[in-house]
Amino acid sequence: MRSMQRGRDVIGSPNVPRVALRPEEAATALGVSRDFFDESIAEELRVIRRGRLKLYAVRELERWAEETAERTLP
Repeated sequence: MRSMQRGRDVIGSPNVPRVALRPEEAATALGVSRDFFDESIAEELRVIRRGRLKLYAVRELERWAEETAERTLP
């Protein structure tokens, strides 16, 4: 884990909830490989861009999973 930098909280601190994930983290959160995420999922998600940085909101990942999930018959 990183130490304090320029007065910011520790990155990944359990006390600070994450609201957005980097692509590798988003893929892991969905249980897929980074390649599969990039090729099959990322294009369906809204993305936060700041320079070269891409972030995916946790709520956006949850929305995508809920809308994409198939209903099973009882």
